[in-house]
Amino acid sequence: MTAAPAVDTDTSIDRYLARRRKHYWLLAVTALLTCLSLLADISIGPGQYSIGEVLGAIAAPESAPRALSVIVWEIRLPVALMAIVVGMSLAGAGAEMQTILNNPLADPFTLGVSAAASFGAALAIVMGVAIFPGAEELLTTLNAFIMAMAASMLIWLVSRLRGVSVQTMVLMGIALMFFFNAMLGILQYIASAESLQQLIFWSLGSLSRASWPKVGIAALALVVTLPIFFYAGWRLTALRMGDLQARALGVNVPRLRLVILLCSSLLAATAVAFVGTVGFIGLVGPHIARMLVGEDQRIFLPMSALTGALLMSLTSIASKTLIPGVLLPIGIITALIGLPFFVSLILRSRREVWG
Repeated sequence: MTAAPAVDTDTSIDRYLARRRKHYWLLAVTALLTCLSLLADISIGPGQYSIGEVLGAIAAPESAPRALSVIVWEIRLPVALMAIVVGMSLAGAGAEMQTILNNPLADPFTLGVSAAASFGAALAIVMGVAIFPGAEELLTTLNAFIMAMAASMLIWLVSRLRGVSVQTMVLMGIALMFFFNAMLGILQYIASAESLQQLIFWSLGSLSRASWPKVGIAALALVVTLPIFFYAGWRLTALRMGDLQARALGVNVPRLRLVILLCSSLLAATAVAFVGTVGFIGLVGPHIARMLVGEDQRIFLPMSALTGALLMSLTSIASKTLIPGVLLPIGIITALIGLPFFVSLILRSRREVWG
């Protein structure tokens, strides 16, 4: 009578360990694919250099030809690394926004953070308005960052009102997206031809403005926020079971939502401020990770970040190779990738609702 439960327990533990090993293998494979994509991104470009030559220039730049060393270290490496960092930032932010809002459609793009950043950049490009005066060299970047953070704070302030649900926060984000897009349209209408060209180029998203200082700042945002996400991992996993269950486990739900929303907004605002509007990475990356490894934050968060990095790196490669001699904006490519996934997600949700 007592042997059966022991066998069942052992079987359950074996299944759990097997599933964990599978998840770690998937994580390792995704990391390897990301590294290979990074190497390919560095190797592909107008200059016809082999992978061996590029690796030699990375390992020993002083012994490589001067032209190759400059191309690799000053042009290709910052762009390739910025793609990785931005992909990790947007996917990580999207994963945690979906977690705290319990909404599969939540991400920096659909919640209006990207639209707010675009409006801030437009204020600088079209009208020369500085939200934070005294930094003219980073006027566009700072405006975009400040407006994105302001939009996030507004969403959080609305959540503090009595009777406001998580769904209301999502609707508020969507409303902000339409509002800032309307304001952006007004600025586009009154902009000069030169300013309009710059604004459109910025809003379509581009990695060509990447530099080592920008890569460092974007990476610093990851270094600051990812430990906070990991520290709150079990609380976030509990939150996926619902607010009541999370509170029963001792989770301070309002405080958790505030901290995670601010950290997610910091990641999204930093990424958008440096590369412009990039849609769907924060939506697609977490959903692919969720399908592969489930909801456990210990695996889900790093898998989301790596998936976003891989998607952005592949997007960077596609932007250089789809049309020879033309560097396509990355925002167009991510939209083409994300739109079919977005439609399939809506159709799947509809099937779940209607049975």
